[in-house]
Amino acid sequence: MGDSHYYSASPSGKRRPGTVGLRVGDLEVELTTDRGVFAADEVDWGTRYLLAEASRPPQNGALLDLGCGYGPIAVALSLWAPQAPLWAIDVNSRALELCRANLDRHGRPDATVCHPDEVPPDVRFAAIYSNPPIRIGKAALHEVLANWLGRLADEGQAYLVVNKNLGSDSLARWLNQQGWPTTRLSSRRGYRILEVQPQT
Repeated sequence: MGDSHYYSASPSGKRRPGTVGLRVGDLEVELTTDRGVFAADEVDWGTRYLLAEASRPPQNGALLDLGCGYGPIAVALSLWAPQAPLWAIDVNSRALELCRANLDRHGRPDATVCHPDEVPPDVRFAAIYSNPPIRIGKAALHEVLANWLGRLADEGQAYLVVNKNLGSDSLARWLNQQGWPTTRLSSRRGYRILEVQPQT
């Protein structure tokens, strides 16, 4: 099973546990991974770029890793903002299992790792970070983003990393059209980091 099925709810491919390193600035950690999850063989460049260029998380207020996979973003957020409530969500059961293990390993057993449907509707987020699942299709992606960006706190911000060839510029236009002020924070190697403000 390759990355094309990382958004499956229950990956059926044979397991092959392994480890990958995540290095961003002064952050250097080891993460457990497996087949059937996104970027199983190494932390993808887009995620590393997002972590390097997006603003560091606030120390107060809930944080969300949207589409957490095995948890590179969640682990980084947990180490940078150790007191902030942390949520990591994904539809992939194997990814959730791995993310839970990686957060436990790096000292955040209090973080909530769960399916999106398990997040209480009244939870609002001070910051959302995501390498969103572009390959689920435009309509599905818009639905996902509309749902979770709608949960930003009044002064919250979201940071998305999207490849230009996979529609980052059209996504930015759509977000602005829907009332979420969106700016391109950074651009490198065909990737854009989008900074998204609460809906106006």
